Amino acid sequence: MAVKVNQDKCIGCSACVGACPFGAIEMQGGSKAFITEACTACGACIDACPAQTIVREQEARQTAVDKDAYRDVWVYMELNGGQPRSVGLELLGEGRKLADAMGQQLAAVLIGDGVEPIAQEAFAAGADKVYLVEGPEYAHYTTDAFAIAAVDLIDTYKPAVLLLGATNDGRDLGPRVACRIGTGLTADCTGLGIDEATGLVAWTRPAFGGNIMATILCPDNRPQMGTVRPKVFKKPVPDHSRSGELIRVASKVRPGDIRTRLVDIIKVCTAACNLEEAEVIVSGGRGLCKPENFALVEELAGVLGAAVGASRAAVDAGWKPALHQVGQTGKTVAPKIYFACGISGAIQHLAGMSSSDIIVAINKDPDAPIFKVADYGLVGDVLEVLPILTEELKKIRQAG
Repeated sequence: MAVKVNQDKCIGCSACVGACPFGAIEMQGGSKAFITEACTACGACIDACPAQTIVREQEARQTAVDKDAYRDVWVYMELNGGQPRSVGLELLGEGRKLADAMGQQLAAVLIGDGVEPIAQEAFAAGADKVYLVEGPEYAHYTTDAFAIAAVDLIDTYKPAVLLLGATNDGRDLGPRVACRIGTGLTADCTGLGIDEATGLVAWTRPAFGGNIMATILCPDNRPQMGTVRPKVFKKPVPDHSRSGELIRVASKVRPGDIRTRLVDIIKVCTAACNLEEAEVIVSGGRGLCKPENFALVEELAGVLGAAVGASRAAVDAGWKPALHQVGQTGKTVAPKIYFACGISGAIQHLAGMSSSDIIVAINKDPDAPIFKVADYGLVGDVLEVLPILTEELKKIRQAG
């Protein structure tokens, strides 16, 4: 729906200019209202116009997509050091549910150099097919090479649904592919399902700063695409007796297509901030009072071999880099054990860690929301509790 001004009837009162919250209306030639490209079609100007010259105009939407030609659910399996990242296996488990509900097959997409053995892991995780694109140009992720390969696969085999991890690479690849093939993409999803009325994939993601959860459909274009946060879903139990169809696809990338060159790899994230893969996470929040006290969290994490997390408040205060942030606007994690140290438990933080198997909370406020989701709670000053807890765990490890 577009908002239009009937220039013949416009009286030039400029009431719509002041009413537009986006500054999208200008007085053209000083006498007629003109709507610019900044318009979001909110309609505020329609109510403000005394001459009723601003109206909504139904835009004819044309699509040449033969939706019946698109079938199957695809999962892009992202690799890290030649091994599949956990998010790809997690999405295969959820993709299996979608494919079964749609009466279609589940396929994995593998792009890399010498990665054929990983196909068996995809079959064990539920895939019926694996599309394999190999070549030295895929040894390391580059936007150009991987986008060309993904677009070629989609144009040739026409999937109905494509799932990618909401990782650094997935967030780079997904929008570029969606733009090139002319479809939509729902980013950073935290839930997947099937809309009963339409049979479309229902993509659920946080909106308006995490204050609401929006469910998005893609009715007119294919494939339906979305990136999904790691650790939102559990990895399926592998069934190594499964097998499937391996489809080798020749690379279409030419040397001149790749506009970047890998010079060096510098690791800035150690095991301490590899939150998405960690089985134990110790997180600190505002209750630590000052950045120096994060040493208590890091010491406990060192004893447990855990990753170090932080709440948004701690990151915003500059106590920890954003790589450590857990929550709605940070990373979604699901470790076996999650320690929340001095974290009150705002809804945005809970959304990022409530899937943890065991949650241990330490907070001096007995009414803190974190205790409502915690399996074990310690009411006390985190600055006093952490040194005692760390010392006791050291003794247990030394005795073992």
